[in-house]
Amino acid sequence: MNQTDVIVVGLGAYGAAVTLQLRRRGLSVLGIDAHHPPHDQGSTHGETRITRLAIGEGEEYVPLAMRSHELWRQIEAETGARLMVPCGGLVLGDPAVGAALHGQSDFVGRTIAAAERFGIGHEVLEARQVRARFPGFRPADGEMAYFEPGAGLLDPEACVAAQLRLAASLGAELHMGERVLGIEPGSDQVQVVTDHARYSAARVVTSAGPWTPGLLGQAYAGRLTLRRQTLHWFAPQDPSAWMAERCPVFIWVYGASAEDNFYGFPISPLVPGIGVKVANEQFEVTVDSPEAVDRSVTEAESAAVYARHIEGRLSGLSPKAVRTATCIYTSAPDARFIVEAHPQSERVTVISACSGHGFKHSPAIGEAVADWILTGDRPAVLAPFDRAAPSA
Repeated sequence: MNQTDVIVVGLGAYGAAVTLQLRRRGLSVLGIDAHHPPHDQGSTHGETRITRLAIGEGEEYVPLAMRSHELWRQIEAETGARLMVPCGGLVLGDPAVGAALHGQSDFVGRTIAAAERFGIGHEVLEARQVRARFPGFRPADGEMAYFEPGAGLLDPEACVAAQLRLAASLGAELHMGERVLGIEPGSDQVQVVTDHARYSAARVVTSAGPWTPGLLGQAYAGRLTLRRQTLHWFAPQDPSAWMAERCPVFIWVYGASAEDNFYGFPISPLVPGIGVKVANEQFEVTVDSPEAVDRSVTEAESAAVYARHIEGRLSGLSPKAVRTATCIYTSAPDARFIVEAHPQSERVTVISACSGHGFKHSPAIGEAVADWILTGDRPAVLAPFDRAAPSA
């Protein structure tokens, strides 16, 4: 039987981050993933993710975002990979509507308040100013925007790959294509059973994303919801107007419904020539497992995204998608995260429920979890995410 200090189950955004940070602290680490990350079966793919410092979901996230930016730059310097493009970011909305996103009302106002509290450079723009500065955006009179110059985009696949390469170079053992079948906590160790072998560790971290409910059972199956999301790339009439040098990432919250929003990206210099990526969030249709997700995206789905969200708001984009993809949200009821000890064993740490806005925080959460495991003291930045789960 193989023995190690920590086993990390799932090597996506959080798993890659915590594996690297544990190894930096001198702990022996075994990382296991059923696929070969970075892969497109979970939540960590799609070639772009928004990163921003002022967080409308809650000011408690801001320190995580700020630290994550520092860590992305550190990883870039160590690996030579380009992971982050600071193209600026817009958060648009109508203050009269008090538009909500990720469980928070007045999302634009909350973003501005977070920026003011933490001294994050930003501008507040009227609709006419947005239209003048970014001609592809057509907000209506009465709408407003928060603009953060330091916001931008991340390449999620490159971020995961860079951290795993770095972790391996520091001595982490990585097992790809190996499926975890069970986790068996004991009084002084934890057994991890896979389709290849049985392993033993003093601690286990599960960061399995949408596989978490199936892996951890009823303690989490009742708390997490899996939702299929679709991603769409639309061809611009003038590609130069949508390059990252001229166009920011954006979040547009235009109505009172939880689905009255969409987000998108300029053409990324990291993955050039694909088109303008636009996506929305749906909360009505759920799935039971990642294997149950329909990975195809119909023309009707792309047409609906264009008609509901893009038409009249973004100009110069073809209505026909040139590319599509799917991903999975693993969501908690209030769109927050779960970072806690398993209710049945302090030796098992659970990281889950990105709830659609977690990727940008992943390196800082990985660092904090590694410190927690090393010292036994839960860092203050993790305090908001301990749900004190009931025992199964």
